[in-house]
Amino acid sequence: MTTYHSWLECIRGCGRQYSIYDVIYRCEDCGGLLDVEHDIQALQDRSAVGWKQLFDQRTRTTEWPYGSGVWGKKEWVCPQLDDENVVSMYEGHTNCFWAERLGKEIGVPDLWVKLSGNSHTGSFKDLGMTVLVSVVRQMMADGKPIRAVACASTGDTSAALATYAAAAGIPAIVFLPRGKVSTAQLVQPLANGAHVLALDTDFDGCMQIVQQVTADRTIYLANSMNSLRMEGQKTVGVEIVQQFDWEVPDWIIIPAGNLGNVSSLGKGLLLMRDLGLIDRLPRIACAQAAHANPLYLSYQTGFEEYRPVPAQKTLASAIQIGAPVSYERAVKVLRDFDGVVEQATEDELAHAAARADRAGLYSCPQTGVALAALFKLVERGRVLPEHRVVVISTAHGLKFTGFKVGYHDGTLANVNARLANPPVDLPATVEAVNRAIDSAIG
Repeated sequence: MTTYHSWLECIRGCGRQYSIYDVIYRCEDCGGLLDVEHDIQALQDRSAVGWKQLFDQRTRTTEWPYGSGVWGKKEWVCPQLDDENVVSMYEGHTNCFWAERLGKEIGVPDLWVKLSGNSHTGSFKDLGMTVLVSVVRQMMADGKPIRAVACASTGDTSAALATYAAAAGIPAIVFLPRGKVSTAQLVQPLANGAHVLALDTDFDGCMQIVQQVTADRTIYLANSMNSLRMEGQKTVGVEIVQQFDWEVPDWIIIPAGNLGNVSSLGKGLLLMRDLGLIDRLPRIACAQAAHANPLYLSYQTGFEEYRPVPAQKTLASAIQIGAPVSYERAVKVLRDFDGVVEQATEDELAHAAARADRAGLYSCPQTGVALAALFKLVERGRVLPEHRVVVISTAHGLKFTGFKVGYHDGTLANVNARLANPPVDLPATVEAVNRAIDSAIG
């Protein structure tokens, strides 16, 4: 029986390697971020057809832990982890919604939305957190002196960490920018018993502090600069292709903040190619809010220049990040995938989300950014009518009720709410109701 193995390795090519059970996030030689690497030769012992059959067989099985969309691909994620230390909510297997009506409206009938927010905590962050918390549980079982796990967050990461840590019985510490996350996102870690620290700064300030705090190796860093997160999140790309009977879409469009999501998406797709499951790569479009757009600005220079920016307040609060830690990783992926970077103004992202909602979705503002980017790519002729396009929706719209209410109330700053649909106040009479119906629909 083939033994599979993974390890941490510096992304800058200096060759330094570490165990996945080492409490380390950057290379000790050159300071580069670390990625999880796998023994490709061992993985090639199983044929591409064999991997497809195995993953299809495991889909939604009750056999622990393989019913998870992440752990059903355990050999590709964290093969040496003991099954009894897996912490899983059977995450993944979120549906691809055929956005038929919206696709026809914009001239791209083969349009799909990967609803990653249809998950336990309401965002794609579950995919990464199941791996990270499981590894921490293994480390603690092996005697590593870890007291807690910690993260900086704009909301979704904190919810996922708090939930998985609670399930594992591990203390969680969450650093949030005070007043800059939605109520639903704040309540989630509170409800799960995390130690929530609301700091008078933005996400980038929280990120600086959590890195300093986790220099104490008894407090384990759970942000996406920790590559264990990316191992779980990379399965979203594999899952998308699997849902299309192992056919690759032409475009995948993803909202981007700290840039771990686009980096992990690329990792999963490249692994599929290396193992022969696919013979081509999709193009990737990375979408940023115009108020927090360092990757977009760098893209305009061909990635020759890069400077963090002061992130301005944006409706897409989950990607309000001006100094993304995974910039290097993201640039490498975008180059490998002939990728593009777009941005969306506040008005564009709000209108895009509202337009999608009118076609049966319920989009978070970050998904609005991705949809706005899609609309621009269609208008410019880069996305063509014959292309199959998948937009990754990163969180559930119910986590952003204030955004939805504000749009339909017409109270969002810098937004022309041209699709606003406020309730109609009427007297309680049949006559008044009938007049309103006739006025609305004829």
